[in-house]
Amino acid sequence: MNTDICYLNGQFLPLSEAKVSVLDRGFIFGDGVYEVVPVYSRRPFRLAEHLRRMQRSLDAIRLPNPLPDTEWTKLTNELVARNGGDDLSIYYEVTRGAAKRDHQFPVGVAPTVFMMAGPLVTPARELVENGVPCITGTDFRWLMCDVKSVSLLGNCLLKQSAVDAGAAEIVLFRDGYLTEASASNVFVVKDGVILAPPKNHLVLPGITYDVVLELAAAAKLPHEVREIRESEVKKADELWLTSSTKEVLAVTALDGKPVGDGKPGPVFRRMWQLYQDFKQQVMRRAA
Repeated sequence: MNTDICYLNGQFLPLSEAKVSVLDRGFIFGDGVYEVVPVYSRRPFRLAEHLRRMQRSLDAIRLPNPLPDTEWTKLTNELVARNGGDDLSIYYEVTRGAAKRDHQFPVGVAPTVFMMAGPLVTPARELVENGVPCITGTDFRWLMCDVKSVSLLGNCLLKQSAVDAGAAEIVLFRDGYLTEASASNVFVVKDGVILAPPKNHLVLPGITYDVVLELAAAAKLPHEVREIRESEVKKADELWLTSSTKEVLAVTALDGKPVGDGKPGPVFRRMWQLYQDFKQQVMRRAA
């Protein structure tokens, strides 16, 4: 599957030929935002919601959006058309552009606009059936986690600590409460009730997070959005990770101890099937 065509500042070109200045503020300061849009059966999923989330991130860092939504939509569809594969992951990045290194915002500098495609790889059946191990850690990232900033060093350090421990993810706590994981949202199940942390500045507002709550409501599964104490997470009957690539994935061990009975639980299995049905009926429906 060929996914080597990208878009950079007005041009479609092979990814190997794409170049940006070493003075680009995305490189120097991490001064930019990003977005990731899943594509199912060559159709971008909830593109409007992703573009709204990117607009919120741009507003938060005071970077004017370089393109209207109609142009983002056109470019996204063109990038899908130029790359192979039915299911893709489209990455957007907008930085404040190339300028003399100075902390203050430059004046009159064009932003850098970059887009690329890659295969959308979802969890293997074995992981769905058996779940994954995770560890826990302190959320030491900056206090604007709702902004999809390209400054992801904190997330990278936390993710690597999970990798070093042989875990799939690190479940994070700040001041005794659940926030999220390094690259996933986290759901808790206790006594049959699905619990989700509220959207705030400490949590990335996940699109899959929204889908899971919508599916729970439609299926009349008991659920609550509220602050979740660390002690509740560690005594949970079930834990899930959610993201565009993980979809809904069960956590079956936390810090070396089983979650529940150490197997994906019944509420997870119900939600996983609801999500798969949703993919077939909504994400893959004919245009």
